[in-house]
Amino acid sequence: MHKGALFASEHSVSRDERTGATVHQLTAHPSIQHPTYFLTSSFNHDQSRLIFTSYRTGSAQLFDVGYPDGEIRQLTDGPAIHPFSPTIAPDGEIFFVRGGAVWAIRPDTLQERRVADFMGQLGECSLNREGTHFVAACRRNGEWGIAVGRCDGLEGEFIPFPRTIIHPQFNPVDPHWIEFAADPAPRMHRVRLGGEQLECLHLHGNDEFVVHETFLGETSDLVFTVWPHALKKMSWRTREITEIARFNAWHITPNRAGTKILCDTVHPDRGLQLVDVASGRRATICYPEASSQGTQWKKSRYALAEDWAAARSAAEKEKSLSWMEMAADSVYGPQWTHPHPSFSPDEKLVAFASDRTGHTQVYVAEIPENLEYV
Repeated sequence: MHKGALFASEHSVSRDERTGATVHQLTAHPSIQHPTYFLTSSFNHDQSRLIFTSYRTGSAQLFDVGYPDGEIRQLTDGPAIHPFSPTIAPDGEIFFVRGGAVWAIRPDTLQERRVADFMGQLGECSLNREGTHFVAACRRNGEWGIAVGRCDGLEGEFIPFPRTIIHPQFNPVDPHWIEFAADPAPRMHRVRLGGEQLECLHLHGNDEFVVHETFLGETSDLVFTVWPHALKKMSWRTREITEIARFNAWHITPNRAGTKILCDTVHPDRGLQLVDVASGRRATICYPEASSQGTQWKKSRYALAEDWAAARSAAEKEKSLSWMEMAADSVYGPQWTHPHPSFSPDEKLVAFASDRTGHTQVYVAEIPENLEYV
């Protein structure tokens, strides 16, 4: 199997037994496949195709599929990509991470280009609203930092930071600011594009389990989860924190207007929720029934030394060649067992992952027009 290879449609459709929502299953291969990360949309701009990561060739590669029941097409081959890194630029080019470099591919010609090589390990890509700059978490030579550069490849730099970095994102209103998460606490930080004015946005300890922060649509305000208690909002200007709703919101993604927030839930699984930001009322779209693995989600604090030690011991018993990766999967994942829901461009569809059939597959739910908010 190679770049450009075509596969017959694997589409099937059903109704959620509890909500009645129409749910499309787009993949059915007996291997892992999942949409892009919850911070980006998996759909192209006209919603005719959806990009996803599949291991059907033996390693993580980028694919797309005609929505809802078109052929499946392999977009990349060769060395594996970072499975949660792909993101679609405003002009339709797809950016992703392979090894220590940011790459881009045109889905019409399948022509690839290496945008920037940081000679280290990179996390998922995030683009600014205009699609002119990228940012990614980076670790190289034993040092953590932010890899940031121009999408044309003409500029790139490494902004160092003393702790683990996760999920850097551009401010959609002022793209000269980057918000990022650090692990462990305190979690939320921001820094200017050139590395100036680095500051912590919220001081807290490991007992306040802040996760999955992102911007509230096309505003500067931030939303985040205090796991597993509440969904909250922070003012970018004043840093005032207000509570939106009290429930176990997990991975969160707002609509562009910042009026609704989509999220999954676990422990207990209350299904995919759509939350009204103004009132805090929410409605259930469907139930992914994903296994949602990871020991830390059963707790209300970050992983401590004893959690990593237990995970390392379990991994070593399995004689793993990479106990560090297995330990991370045990504590916070594996990520491909999590739904990670995201909106379509018209915000009428939700893409998510579920391993309810035994292998993680790509699903799309149609948001019912008559959702009941409670």
